[in-house]
Amino acid sequence: MVKRLFIITLSLVLAFSATSASAQTPTPTSPSTGPVYIVQEGDTLWEIAILFDTGVADIMAANNMPDTNIYVGNRLVIPGLEGMNGILITKIVPFGETLRSLSRQYRIDEMVLRKLNHIVSPTEVYAGYKLIILQQEGQPGWPARSNLEPGETLLELAVRQDTDPWTLTEINQLSGTWASLPGDVLYLPSGNSEAKMTGLPAVFSTVDVTPLPSIQGTTVKIHVAVTEPVSLGGMLIDHPLHFFQMEEGSWVALQGVHALTEPGIYPLRLEATLPDGSVQSFEQMVLIKSGYYPNDPILVVNLEMIDPAITEPEDAQIRDLVSQATPERYWEGVFKSPGYFPDCYNSLYGNRRLYETEDGTLSISGFHSGVDLCGGAGLPIFAPAPGVIVFAGPLDVRGNATIIDHGWGVYSGFWHQSEILVQVSQKVETGDIIGRVGGTGRVTGPHLHWEIWVNGVQVNPLEWLQESFP
Repeated sequence: MVKRLFIITLSLVLAFSATSASAQTPTPTSPSTGPVYIVQEGDTLWEIAILFDTGVADIMAANNMPDTNIYVGNRLVIPGLEGMNGILITKIVPFGETLRSLSRQYRIDEMVLRKLNHIVSPTEVYAGYKLIILQQEGQPGWPARSNLEPGETLLELAVRQDTDPWTLTEINQLSGTWASLPGDVLYLPSGNSEAKMTGLPAVFSTVDVTPLPSIQGTTVKIHVAVTEPVSLGGMLIDHPLHFFQMEEGSWVALQGVHALTEPGIYPLRLEATLPDGSVQSFEQMVLIKSGYYPNDPILVVNLEMIDPAITEPEDAQIRDLVSQATPERYWEGVFKSPGYFPDCYNSLYGNRRLYETEDGTLSISGFHSGVDLCGGAGLPIFAPAPGVIVFAGPLDVRGNATIIDHGWGVYSGFWHQSEILVQVSQKVETGDIIGRVGGTGRVTGPHLHWEIWVNGVQVNPLEWLQESFP
């Protein structure tokens, strides 16, 4: 009995303790036929089995593997997908792709895509989704795309694009020349080789949304390239987007994701109004993931510091100030730390917080909306980037406060100062001294609280110290 238990235990260990793939000599490939997955850095056999809804033992048998070791570049036949051939890849679905557009791009039947990914409804494919795709090696992509205009037939579109309706029917997997609907995005057998294949309306040359998936507290960048002059607008979650021109035909919008946004999928809508007044729009759900922010210890404060009668008017005042999107961008590149000790922090952005009065009669939950930098009273506070002062004065909760407008809907806020050294409408440059650290307002001791607002939402300031926006 003991011997039998040992054998069973050993079998389980071998099945589930596959080591991560590393760059070594690949194991011999199997004579088995079927779709192939090429092992990537960090893969384990167990994770690959989960990805393709099969078993470790089944993959080992299909590939004549002597053990569970895999290496980068191994070509593994995936069992259970009989009748399919090609290379299995994973793709983070970018904004603008749909199950239909991906099916047409990779020339895969839509039902095959659904089977590979266990998809019940096409609406499950949202931006940020990790999709399994069966790709044929050496297969070129379609070079261009076009919209079927309202009232236009497939024959008329074909004549306009110098092709024929039967070719369009075949490459777009239509059931017939009558089967395309107005607004449908169709791929073309010839045209602009620089056009990016997506499911977007034709006026959008490209749309890049980063990061995908997005995370609580991050700054989302939406870069749009258009094929003709348009007026751009849109919405992310419930925030109207403001687009600013980078260069001819290139626009960008920056939008913060609130730290308390529930993880899930939310709408991102883009609208392009053409010179003739017509509108081409596209909406898709995007994935927002948790930032996994920790809980801070309970903070005991005086009643007036969390009394909604005091805090809510002040919050509204700040929101009004930072809700404007100045059309001029004052900054360029990464921001600089405003602290005297630039790499030292007492508390980070996003931490969940509970404020309570000493007698326990009132408690308010929330999050830390910025970062607290180390340093004692009187130390200088530096402007992290160029901008214009739009507020400089005392507040009940935030103490002596300064707000810098950096342009394009981006603002910096500095709270609890002992002294303010700037005035409203004053222009500042990176490194200018704007105030001194203090302990005014709702604090437990002197420190510098710094936060960044992006289109009306507080985001993690540290990403602005590490990444250049836009």
